[in-house]
Amino acid sequence: MKKIFRKEVLIGLIVLVAMAVLIIGIDFLKGVNVFKAANYYYVSFTDVAGLAQNAPVTVNGFKVGQVREIAYEYDNPGHVKVELSLDKNLKVPAGSKAVLSSDLLGTASIVIDMAKSTEYHKVGDSLEGVVPKGMMDNVTDNLLPAFTGILPKVDTLLLSINALVSDPAIASSVKRLDAITANLEATTRQLNALMATLPPVVNNVNGITGNVNNMTSDLAVVTSALKEVPLDSLAGNLQTITENLAQLSAQLNNPDSSLGMLTHDPALYNNLNSTVASLDSLFVDIKRNPKRYISIKLL
Repeated sequence: MKKIFRKEVLIGLIVLVAMAVLIIGIDFLKGVNVFKAANYYYVSFTDVAGLAQNAPVTVNGFKVGQVREIAYEYDNPGHVKVELSLDKNLKVPAGSKAVLSSDLLGTASIVIDMAKSTEYHKVGDSLEGVVPKGMMDNVTDNLLPAFTGILPKVDTLLLSINALVSDPAIASSVKRLDAITANLEATTRQLNALMATLPPVVNNVNGITGNVNNMTSDLAVVTSALKEVPLDSLAGNLQTITENLAQLSAQLNNPDSSLGMLTHDPALYNNLNSTVASLDSLFVDIKRNPKRYISIKLL
């Protein structure tokens, strides 16, 4: 009987130790250090959305504890009591606030906003709970009124756009744009064809340019040759010839000069005319009667 009793006691002790290890292991996995002393404070919130048991409690971003328990306050409807387990060495100044903070993923935590006071809360005191406005609250308070004011303007803008789109002038303008686009395409094709004919023209222009260059070279040679001509003596000779021609013209116009008498005396003209007529008659008679003027004697 004693051996059986000892076995039962041993089994009971093993079960108790296993349960204790299981409880301690579960608490350890939850982040609760059962071997470390802690102070407990309480906070009352009207909304703990996203806050879970074992959520971290931080001061200036450093974890100083965790949420030990969350319970609804039946004696204070509309409020939820949160029990905070804080490091035993942490002293909470009087007037400090417990702020419920949420990240973008919706995970909530408690941030202790430490007050600047020389007095401290006693262990088990209740801290003031603060639930800041979330993003949706800011949207509701700030953006929705502005959006409500913009809606009539948007409605007016949509009506104006609808009237503009339904205007027949827009459709005709689009058709004209299509015609203009077609004309531009045709013009582009013509320009491409014209550009294809430009190389021969360019070659001709190059040939003309070469000829012009040759002519320029010839003109340069002529110009250099003209530079070598004695223009002073040539100008003097021309002036002398001009003076001689002027004297000859003056003599021809003067009826008293020898040349003037030849040009102005009608008797001289008549005599010359009669002489020419006589010579002409003589030549005719010689042709007709050569024997009269030429005698041939035979030995």
